[in-house]
Amino acid sequence: MKKVQIVLLLIAAVSFWSCGSDGGGSSTSGSKKGDLKEASGGKYYGGVFKMNETEYFRSLYPLNVTEVTGNRITNQTYEGLVQFDQADLTIKPCLAERWDITEDGTLYTFHLRKGVKFHDDPCFADGKGREVTAKDFKYNLDKLCAFDVNNKGYDFFKDHIEGAEAYYQASIKGDFPAEGCSGIRLVDDYTIQVKLKRPFAGILNKLALPFAYVFPKEAFDKYGVEMRAKMVGTGPFIAKAIKENDAVILVKNKDYWDKDENGNQLPYLDGIRWSFLGDQKSELLEFKNGGLDMVYRLPLEMVEEIIDTKGNLKEGYKQYVFQEEPSLSVYYYGFKMSEGRFAENKKLRQAFNHAVDRQKIVDYTVRGAGIPGNHGIIPPAFAGFNASAVKGYKFDPDKAKKLMAEAGYPNGKGFDELTLQINSGGTRNEQIAEAIQKMIKENLNIDVKITKMPFAQHLEALETSKTEFWRAGWVADYPDPENFINLFNSAHIPAKLSDKSYINSFRFRSPKFDDLYNQALQTLDVNARMKLYEQADQAMIDEAPIIPIYYYKDRRLLQPNVKNFPQNSMEYRNLRDVYFAPN
Repeated sequence: MKKVQIVLLLIAAVSFWSCGSDGGGSSTSGSKKGDLKEASGGKYYGGVFKMNETEYFRSLYPLNVTEVTGNRITNQTYEGLVQFDQADLTIKPCLAERWDITEDGTLYTFHLRKGVKFHDDPCFADGKGREVTAKDFKYNLDKLCAFDVNNKGYDFFKDHIEGAEAYYQASIKGDFPAEGCSGIRLVDDYTIQVKLKRPFAGILNKLALPFAYVFPKEAFDKYGVEMRAKMVGTGPFIAKAIKENDAVILVKNKDYWDKDENGNQLPYLDGIRWSFLGDQKSELLEFKNGGLDMVYRLPLEMVEEIIDTKGNLKEGYKQYVFQEEPSLSVYYYGFKMSEGRFAENKKLRQAFNHAVDRQKIVDYTVRGAGIPGNHGIIPPAFAGFNASAVKGYKFDPDKAKKLMAEAGYPNGKGFDELTLQINSGGTRNEQIAEAIQKMIKENLNIDVKITKMPFAQHLEALETSKTEFWRAGWVADYPDPENFINLFNSAHIPAKLSDKSYINSFRFRSPKFDDLYNQALQTLDVNARMKLYEQADQAMIDEAPIIPIYYYKDRRLLQPNVKNFPQNSMEYRNLRDVYFAPN
């Protein structure tokens, strides 16, 4: 019966997307004058926004959203107390209309909007979404502080929320305190407090993450682990159909709580559709044919066809909108630091770092879509952070050979073949891997075998320490350098090697780094905190648990009729305010 229901739902959803619903076809047809309804202030209602991801999502359950695809989808369907402004990433109110902070910076009191409702869903007795109250946030934030194999958010909050660690440890034993986590305090139906162990300036950034999105207890009780692909939130869009590895289709939430500055009911769009083409050339062709409304990251082999050296669109592409932004993201290779040949030999890791020509990769492989990773893990795009103060590894084949000999492997002798594990998703990962494979052979005389896995399996392998050398990347969850150096905090390493280490997947340990990191967390002065971040980044990169390859520059193309869709350095997307203008 369940399979029949899913098929019927998909047929209805595809019909919605194909036939229109106020202009829901491609951007070339969905934005015709007759297909759009004019709103106040020069805005327009109608159309289905279509975009592509080269990798399928891992999970859409808020507490288990750990990759960008899941993040970009859940941003449209779920909401939390606060949210990021899409233009500049500042924090602004969401389901909390305002908040108060005590003078000592440890108690946040959030005042909720009244009348906000969850999406209609069979999890409710009458199928109708009920009002969101502070009890829902108490339930969700308590779950965030409890043990669950599908809770990846705890590590982001355990050092900050009072009572989180005690509640987590009790939950492991199945002994849940009746009052929940002591630091999450229910005041009344529309007021909730979050008590911190100590002041932490970045707590609002963390509360804007999917981990802190609100969902009803009824949904979890009914769907459980099926919430991986079953969404019940308060956002501007509602899940219509999810077809594994093929499509995700959302439709307008007609009961959404917010309006624009002109009094227009949001959202403007009728819906959103994601496809999952793994090849970026196919994605670009679909965009040029009008089947997609944006392209994110240009096919590397076609960059010179699309833009010139000054970033201007060439003939055949001048009708589109080109956006480019230095990104708060990094592309790197990681080493297994828990055991094995890399864990036991810092000079070996440093030799690999000096053997990679990052400038060549940026110039010829990614065609200018990045900045060489000559520093640490923290990208230079952070305002107020001096990335140049962190000294990384320059390309130096002679030094690489010398370090290799000192590591006990002169000219690579005695070093067995190395497997580099990468994830699928476009050709970029393969092209970079092949370039580095050649550099390591030429400069260290080591043979590298490249193994490619689907993204979910790739993450599983590195998080469970089953691979010694792998490709990874990190895109900022929130605009604070702490989000990057947190990856090396030894407090995230589980007791057992077989247990998942989601954040510190390297299982890197350094008392010096930990001390600097913890000092930074407790420092309220912004300049002093940034200086500690620099020192912590330097302490980490000196130990070389990673090879930073490059810091991204994000490039994307938009159809000319797409409006109100600013780019930002996190590629954070919220389509609530996006609309199509008539052709």
